[in-house]
Amino acid sequence: MPQVRGAAVAAPVAEFVKWSREPVVVQTLRSTAAATIAYVVALQLSNEPAPLTAPLTALLVVQVTLYATLTTGVRRVNSVVVGVLIAIGFSVLVGLTWWSLGLIILASLTVGHFVRVSEFVPEVAISAMLVLGVTRVADTAWDRVLETLIGAAVGLAFNFLLVPPVWVGEAGASIEDLARRMRRLLLRSGEQLTSPTPPELAADRLHEARRLDHDIAEVDAALRQAEDSLRLNPRVKEGLLHRVVLRTGLDTLEICTVVLRVLSRTLTDIAKVRSTDEPLLRRDIGVALQELLGHVADAVVSFAVLVTTQVSENAEAAEARLAGELAAANASRDKLALVLLEGVQQDPRNWHLHGALLTEVNRILDELDMEHRSKRLLEELDRNAREQRERYPRLARLRQRLGWDRSPRP
Repeated sequence: MPQVRGAAVAAPVAEFVKWSREPVVVQTLRSTAAATIAYVVALQLSNEPAPLTAPLTALLVVQVTLYATLTTGVRRVNSVVVGVLIAIGFSVLVGLTWWSLGLIILASLTVGHFVRVSEFVPEVAISAMLVLGVTRVADTAWDRVLETLIGAAVGLAFNFLLVPPVWVGEAGASIEDLARRMRRLLLRSGEQLTSPTPPELAADRLHEARRLDHDIAEVDAALRQAEDSLRLNPRVKEGLLHRVVLRTGLDTLEICTVVLRVLSRTLTDIAKVRSTDEPLLRRDIGVALQELLGHVADAVVSFAVLVTTQVSENAEAAEARLAGELAAANASRDKLALVLLEGVQQDPRNWHLHGALLTEVNRILDELDMEHRSKRLLEELDRNAREQRERYPRLARLRQRLGWDRSPRP
C-alpha cells in the first residue's frame, strides 16, 4: 500500500519537473523575474515615478540562452537607445504632430539600418514613438536612456548569475523521436511488400514520408536552441564537439529522410504498374527486402541513440549495437541483390524500379556508415577551427602561443 501511495505522489512530481523544464515555461519565469528586478532597481536610480522602460528593456534582453542574450541583447539595447536619442532631438525641436510622427518613423528606420541592429530596426521606431508620446522634455527623455541601460544591465546580469539551462537533452529527444518515426515508416513499408497493395495505400506511405520534412524543421529548431545554449555556457566543456556531433547527426538523418521519400515513391510507382490483386513484389524478393528494411530501421534508431549519447560507456555500447545492425543490413542487402538479379533474369518487367530500390537502400546504409560519419565529424571540426582562426586571427595566434589551440576530436 505505501508503494502505491508513493508511486501516486511521484507521478505528479515527475510531471511537474518535466513541465518546469519546458523552454516556454523557463523563458516566462526568467523574463518575469528580470523585468521585476529591473523595475525595482530603476525606482531607486531614476527620477521617473513609474520607470517602465527598464522592465521593458529587460524583457527584451533576456533570452532562453546566454549566447542569444549576448548577441540579440546588445542589438536590442542599441535599437532602444538610438530610438530614445532620436525622440530627444524631436522633442526639443518640433514636438509631436502628425508630420513629425512621420518624420520620426522615417528617421528611426533609416538610422536603424545604419547602426546595424539587424532584425530590431522596427524597435528603433517603436522606442522613439513611445518616448515622444509620453514626454517632450529632454531631461525626462534622458531618464528613459538611464532606464534602458538599467534594464539591459539587469537582463545581462540575470543570465550571467543564473546561467540558462543546456537544451541538449531536449534536442537529443527530438532527434531520437524523428528516428523512431522513420523506423515505423520503414517497417510499415516492408509489411506491404508481399501482399496486394492498392496504389492508394502506397501513396499514403509516400505522403507520410513527405511529412517527415516538417518533422525535420521542428527538430532543427530544437537543435538550434541547443546549439545556442552550448555557446559561451560555463557549464559545458567541449561545446563545439557537442554541437558538431548533433548537427552532423541531424544532417545525416535529413539525407536519409530524402532517400526514404524517394524509396516510398519507387514503391508507389511499382504499385501503379501492378494489378490490385497482385503482390507488390514477388514473394522471395518481398521477404528479402522486408528483412533488409527491418535492419535499416533498427540501424536508424541506433544511429540516433549514438549521436545523442554523451556518456562514453553508453556511446561505446550504442556504437557496438549500430555496428552489428549495419553488418546485418549489409548481409541482407547482398542477399537481396542476388534475389533481384535472379528475378530480373526471369521477369525483366520494371527492372529499373527494382534496381532503384536497392540503390536507395544502399544510400541510406552509406550515410549511416560509421567510417563515413567519423570522416564527416573530422571535416566539420576542422572547418569550424579554420573559420575561427580566420575570424579571430589575433586570438588564434595567442591560443597557439599558450598551447591552447587544440581542436576537439570525437
